[in-house]
Amino acid sequence: MPSIAPPFLQAGQRVAIVAPARKISTAEIEVARQTLQGWGLEVALGESIDAAHHQFAGEDALRRRDFQRQLDDPGIRAILCARGGYGTARLVDELDFSAFAESPKWVAGFSDITVLHSHLLRLGYQSIHGVMPVLFCQENGEAALTSLHHALFGEPLACAAPAHPLNRPGTASGELVGGNLSLLQTITGTRSQASFAGRILFLEDLDEYLYHIDRMLLHLHRSGQLAGLAGLVVGHFSQMRDNAVPFGQTAYEIIDHYAQRYSFPVGYGFPIGHKATNEAVVVGRHVTLTVGQAGSRLG
Repeated sequence: MPSIAPPFLQAGQRVAIVAPARKISTAEIEVARQTLQGWGLEVALGESIDAAHHQFAGEDALRRRDFQRQLDDPGIRAILCARGGYGTARLVDELDFSAFAESPKWVAGFSDITVLHSHLLRLGYQSIHGVMPVLFCQENGEAALTSLHHALFGEPLACAAPAHPLNRPGTASGELVGGNLSLLQTITGTRSQASFAGRILFLEDLDEYLYHIDRMLLHLHRSGQLAGLAGLVVGHFSQMRDNAVPFGQTAYEIIDHYAQRYSFPVGYGFPIGHKATNEAVVVGRHVTLTVGQAGSRLG
């Protein structure tokens, strides 16, 4: 069965900003609140905003209660996750999606929010991988904001990348799955793991050691998760680290090392992930990946 797309937003509707992971203040999302209001939306802030428990936006119970309230409220038509960090996986098993199923709504975010994207896709629903409220004010982020607006309001959405020497040409179609590589490995074998089979996988990551990237790709390979892919989209791998004795490959070269074992098309350099050029994509949407001599396109 195709994944279900929640209704697109309309001016005058209410959206919620919540923090299922790292703590955040009202001041840090003021630009986002004003931006969303400029889009004609009413903005509700969850109780996790301004809450704090060590690095988290409140204790697990508070963050879970906040997210559940937004899932259950039929007047909230989208849930925007304020920031990533760490903590979403601590909540997801206790969330009840029965009211959400009666009235689906968009959930948007990236990085740690990969957990929710995968969980929702396994339940059969689409969601938006895109820029989060804490980053609405970043320099050179106009394309990211525009694409998020397009995704929320149902306007045409496409993502492109220039030619890259590691690209493998070809065309593939399928539902989009993926997100942050570290989180995809973390949820392997859990109730939040969505199948990659027959789908186009996109990957991004931040602040990881290069040998960690290799270890995670090796795990996806050995566990058979790469074998049935229709295609692979590679986004930003930002602020990679190395050891005193260099690993000897870049993140893209590590990915290529494993991708070469398969025949699906691969496109590198997509503006997805931890940079200002983080364009929105819809997880679960049926898309076509085209990789050619001039570059790659996902749409």
